[in-house]
Amino acid sequence: MSSDARKPVADDRKRAFRIAYDGRPFHGFQRQPSVPTVEDSIFDALDSLGVFDREGRHRPRGYAAAGRTDAGVSALAQTVAFECPEWCTPRALNAELPPTVRAWAAAEVPADFHATHDATRREYVYDLYAPALDDERAAAAAEALTGDHDFHNLTLDDRGTVRDVSVSVRRDGDFLSIRVVAGGFPRELVRRLASVIRGVAADELSMADLERLLGSDPLDGPDGIPSAAPEPLLLAAVSYPEIDFERDPRAAESAASVFRSRHRDALVHARVAERVVEGIVHGESV
Repeated sequence: MSSDARKPVADDRKRAFRIAYDGRPFHGFQRQPSVPTVEDSIFDALDSLGVFDREGRHRPRGYAAAGRTDAGVSALAQTVAFECPEWCTPRALNAELPPTVRAWAAAEVPADFHATHDATRREYVYDLYAPALDDERAAAAAEALTGDHDFHNLTLDDRGTVRDVSVSVRRDGDFLSIRVVAGGFPRELVRRLASVIRGVAADELSMADLERLLGSDPLDGPDGIPSAAPEPLLLAAVSYPEIDFERDPRAAESAASVFRSRHRDALVHARVAERVVEGIVHGESV
C-alpha cells in the first residue's frame, strides 16, 4: 500500500465488533506513544489487512470505541466500530490480531452509529479475592452505593461525577463478585467502589465513612479511597438497544480457546506458588 490514506471503496460500510482481551500485557485500551495498547493492536491489524493506512490516517474512517479501559483491565465486550469492506469479519481481524485480543461478533450499523455515545449501558465485574470478608457488610455497602450520587470522592475526574449506578455483590467461593452497571463511568470509579466495598466488608470502613464519601465535602490524602488493583476488573457488557450482534462461530471458538489456555496456565502458576508457600510454611519438601 502507498503511504497515502486508503480511499473508501464501494462496498465499505460501518460495522461494529465485539472485542475480548486480556488486559495484563497492555498499558490500557487507548493508544499511547511507545507502549503497547489494545487499540494499537487493532489499528495494526487493520493496517495489515489494508482497511486503512496508519501512515496516512489518524484512525480508521468512522472509528470509535465503547470505552477506555485502564492498564491491566480486561474485556469481554469492548466494542469498536469503523468503516470497512464486507469481508472484514471477526475471523479476518483475528488473523492479524495478537492472541490476547480476539474479535468474536459483529454487526452492521448505521453510518451515524457512534460506539461511545450510542451505548446506553455499561457493565463491569470486579472479582475481589475475599475468603474472609463479611458478605452482609459487603451487600450493605453495595446497596448504599447504588443510586444517583455525586461520586467526586471516588474518581480522578472533576466533571461528570454525578452518576446513577447499580452495584451488587455475589459470593462465588473465595471470591466476591462486584457487578457495577451505569450508562457511563468517570475514571477509576469502579475500582474505587471495589475498594470501598472491601473496606466495609473487612470492617476497616464504617457505613458512616461511606456516607461521608458520598457527601459534598472533598476527601483526599489519608481520608481518600485508593483504586483497587486493575487486573480483577472486566468490562463485561456494553448495550446498544437497536443493534443485533451476530456471533462468528469460528472467531468465537478461537477466542474461547485462547482464554481456556490462559486459564489453564494461570492454574498451573497458582499451583506452583501454592507448593512454594507450603514448603516455606512447613519447612520441608512438598
